[in-house]
Amino acid sequence: MSTGKAHRAVREAGGEIVHENRDVGVATVRSGNPAFVQDAMDERALVGVAHNRIIGQAPKTAKKKSAKVEQLVGTKNGAAALAGKPSKDKEPLADLQWDMKQIHATADGSYKKEPGDKRVLVGVLDTGVDGDHPDIKPNFNRQLSRNFTTDIPADADGNEVDGPCEFKGCVDPNDWDDNDHGTHVASTIASPRNGLGMAGVAPNVSIVNLRVGQDSGYFFTQPTVDGLTYAAKNGIDVVNMSYYVDPWLWNCGNNPADSPQDQLEQRTIATAVQRALDFAHERDVTLIAAAGNERVDYTKTNIDDSSPDFPSVPGEKPYERTIPASCVSMPSEGEHVIPVSSTGPSTRKSYFSSYGNGYVAVAAPGGDKVDTADQRPDDRAGVWAAYPERLAKERGELNPDGTPKTPNIIRSCKGDDCAYYQSIQGTSMASPHAVGVAALIVSKYGKRDRGGLTLDPRAVEGILRGTATAKECPSPRAYEYVWYTLVDGKWVKNTSTQTCEGSKARNGFFGNGIVDALNAVSH
Repeated sequence: MSTGKAHRAVREAGGEIVHENRDVGVATVRSGNPAFVQDAMDERALVGVAHNRIIGQAPKTAKKKSAKVEQLVGTKNGAAALAGKPSKDKEPLADLQWDMKQIHATADGSYKKEPGDKRVLVGVLDTGVDGDHPDIKPNFNRQLSRNFTTDIPADADGNEVDGPCEFKGCVDPNDWDDNDHGTHVASTIASPRNGLGMAGVAPNVSIVNLRVGQDSGYFFTQPTVDGLTYAAKNGIDVVNMSYYVDPWLWNCGNNPADSPQDQLEQRTIATAVQRALDFAHERDVTLIAAAGNERVDYTKTNIDDSSPDFPSVPGEKPYERTIPASCVSMPSEGEHVIPVSSTGPSTRKSYFSSYGNGYVAVAAPGGDKVDTADQRPDDRAGVWAAYPERLAKERGELNPDGTPKTPNIIRSCKGDDCAYYQSIQGTSMASPHAVGVAALIVSKYGKRDRGGLTLDPRAVEGILRGTATAKECPSPRAYEYVWYTLVDGKWVKNTSTQTCEGSKARNGFFGNGIVDALNAVSH
């Protein structure tokens, strides 16, 4: 169908196009017509309609919610005394990085064999990247970085979302992270070996901030579509997507638990995101995503009581619904996407990590703070990576002399330059480890293209899977996770039984195995 007919159809339904992505045929439309959805679907030139959001008035004070990362209450040991000693080959905090040791991304491992190539561009589709963080700045490509979001002060019910806008037009700079999630991801991928803090999996590749997430941790359809198409058109080699597209954890096209309008919305989201994923894949972008933190099997029927998690109309609330396996979480269940589950220090699947035989492609370190002898949380079992100093100050986490007040934050200094790092966990932290290995694969085996390097995503995935360390399901396969959380000063026991299906070569917990940076560049 022609673009002209689609534009005319929008106008006839009472809509006005305010933003359009012609590469994949997705537009954001404003309308005062309360029957716009029905009127639009009467137009044969339009495929689907999904509510985006309604913007309210900015509240007087800002109060951010964190991105969707699994967290625990309580810690066992302070982190300030855990810093490793610098040496000729290791970064000062390298001894904290059990995650890098697990995948052999170390001074005597992949760093020696292939540290990455500056021409390899890694896109971080996230909440933004602190491009001035001392342990990110050397590898940060400011010129190519973009912000595809506009801050949302409040939702349709007037509840705070991102808080008051800090910049003109509610658009943050392309080197800004008000959340901390994107900065942590970028650091894990490509913090340099510069004698400060710690190094990432691929310490010589370039980081491109493709911001598609709100300050508050929400990720909507249009920014995701725009970020993916931009990556495809600007030579990005690998992208990290540690999120799902809001407001639906799973998108169901014909679930009787949903209203016809909600079904239409979910079909539209899934179709739009898939178009963007296809567009990027066809242009040699390797697509890698977090498998999710719901600790459920994505190949089975599940219960979702968290969606829609953002009101597109006033008064809309999440409701409980049964989710058949045919429903899709986007982007992780999109075609051409490599979903990554999370492992802890012992190499077990993290207690929070979702899974599924035929869903998970590979596993990678994402942290598991209760992967400890007594199942009580320990920050040393999380993943340490860069943390914006500005946020540490705003959140009151630093003493007057700049030292951290909280055990999940640590500081590293080199002369007068100091940088901060935090320990968190989630499949959001696993995915960037796999992305870093993918970037090393492109660095090692890629071919020159338009001044950079490129490699077919199918080849990247084949090497990533083929060089992973195969890991069997636990015995018994129905594995009972036990952990304790601190509630009102008392330790409370939690349990979850999760069943692993499949063979050692490929199973629901680990896919083809735990990624291995050294193996990937040595085959």
